[in-house]
Amino acid sequence: MKKALIASTALLLTAGVAAADVKISGYGRTGVIYYENNAAQDAAGLNESRVVSRLRMNIDASSSTDSGVDFGARFRLQWDQGSDDGQAQTNAGKLWVSAQGFTVEVGNVDTAFDSNGLIYETELGSYDRSVGFSDVAGAFFAYDSNGYVADQVDRVGIRALYTLGDLKLQASYVDPDQSGLNEVLEEEFGFSVDYTWNERLELSAAAAFNGAGIDGNDIYFLGARYAVLDNARIGLNFVDAGDEEDGFDGKTIALYGDYTLADGRTNLEAYIANNDRDSNETDNAFGIGVNYDLGGARLGASLQRDYAENVTADFGVRFEF
Repeated sequence: MKKALIASTALLLTAGVAAADVKISGYGRTGVIYYENNAAQDAAGLNESRVVSRLRMNIDASSSTDSGVDFGARFRLQWDQGSDDGQAQTNAGKLWVSAQGFTVEVGNVDTAFDSNGLIYETELGSYDRSVGFSDVAGAFFAYDSNGYVADQVDRVGIRALYTLGDLKLQASYVDPDQSGLNEVLEEEFGFSVDYTWNERLELSAAAAFNGAGIDGNDIYFLGARYAVLDNARIGLNFVDAGDEEDGFDGKTIALYGDYTLADGRTNLEAYIANNDRDSNETDNAFGIGVNYDLGGARLGASLQRDYAENVTADFGVRFEF
């Protein structure tokens, strides 16, 4: 009888494991980033070039019910070169449920504004950087890879995502501290819509209100990209991240594009951007980049100039798993 009970228990445990889907995915990257120092940094002897690496591992678990409803969860392990203690960091998890194109996430969620389809498309190279656009797109909550800071330990987020063919709608809400003890940060609300027409024209819009919990930090984004050829695209992005006199990043517009060579592996990319802050040394920033597909990995490099007229460059390799 005891052996039968043990066998039955083992069978149930095995069946439970078989019904679930647990996987690890992520990426690794390493290379060199150069950023031109200003005069004070040069006088202090600050290095302009650094080896910068990252290892990210997403741990996902999911299960499906007999009625076709999917449940899942994620948390992340991440190590960044130069992090505070030099060790890999865990983060807050998120749970999700999905059915018939509708998904709801709870916890450390991917926010609607940060998940917009075009907002990061000016980024270049294996490090996916854009000093002319992404770096001045404002402050807003996003999926947190390294754990919440002290005044957000009871942070909670909710995201709703609905996909219908080529249309994607998102809304998100983040309460920085649902305990009510932190009176400094506000609740953030975000919305996003993406639509692809005829597999060539991509249209995107997004907004975040009280971005990153900052009262009055309202950000608006519009973007469009068109595939002029099967191997060439051109896009235009605009973000209003608030007025500089209020401590925000101002308005930025960027024209960008990419072109894949005949080898099917080499992708050239570039952007030029304009930002309206009065404190800029120049109102124009630009960048050029290249990525070479190794099949499961890519080599990438970029050369950019920011609004302080400083030059930055990078070269590295990134692989997915």
